[in-house]
Amino acid sequence: MERHFEQELDKLNKRILKMGNLVAEQVHMALTALLNGDIEIAGQIVENDKKVDKLDVKIDKLCQRIFALTQPVATDLRLIMSALRMNNDLERMGDHAVSIATKVDSVSEYRDIIHELQIDEVVQMTDMIVNDVITILNSRNTAFVKDIFDLAGTIDEKVKVASARIIDEMMHKSEVIVVATQLILILTAIERLAAYSTNIAESIIFIVEGRLVKHAKLNSGATLQDEDSDPSLSVEPDPEEGE
Repeated sequence: MERHFEQELDKLNKRILKMGNLVAEQVHMALTALLNGDIEIAGQIVENDKKVDKLDVKIDKLCQRIFALTQPVATDLRLIMSALRMNNDLERMGDHAVSIATKVDSVSEYRDIIHELQIDEVVQMTDMIVNDVITILNSRNTAFVKDIFDLAGTIDEKVKVASARIIDEMMHKSEVIVVATQLILILTAIERLAAYSTNIAESIIFIVEGRLVKHAKLNSGATLQDEDSDPSLSVEPDPEEGE
């Protein structure tokens, strides 16, 4: 029975990593298609989303089976709980990649505006944060999680600036309303990709260290090791850590 349990956990780990790699590739393709105006790649992303959905269901069912047949505790329980959350976050990231892909056609002729608004820089940072968090998911090295939080904060600020400029253009030039609306929706998807990346980073900390870190209140000067001295960090101990 114990051997079977270990095999199920190993399968869960592998499926989460597979999901992470698949979604990271979807995001990369979507952002590349956006920058290059590549409608063909955008179409592939929509088709590949079926694989993401299928794997999402498999992971959910596996977690349910492990819960039903065993009584996981401590680190094993943390892994299963986090797997469920990360699976949901990754599935949503896949949806946002599709959302971006479906808008490539409508903005493909406005790449000069994308560059002028520095959306291309935000796109590159978003591609980086997704790739980096999947790398950390594979290595379980929490030393680099703070970088994820910092980069997400930078992306959020740049999205706000670009969105404000777009809205200002919409108010003064009615002819740009259609493309501007599409760019706002793309920027919203980009911001969510960064936010879900920080969710996954939080889950990795929980798996490895048994700590619940609320990144939303993490300021740029804080570190993940100084939560006792930083009231802006909300950290809760794992009640089973002492077992």
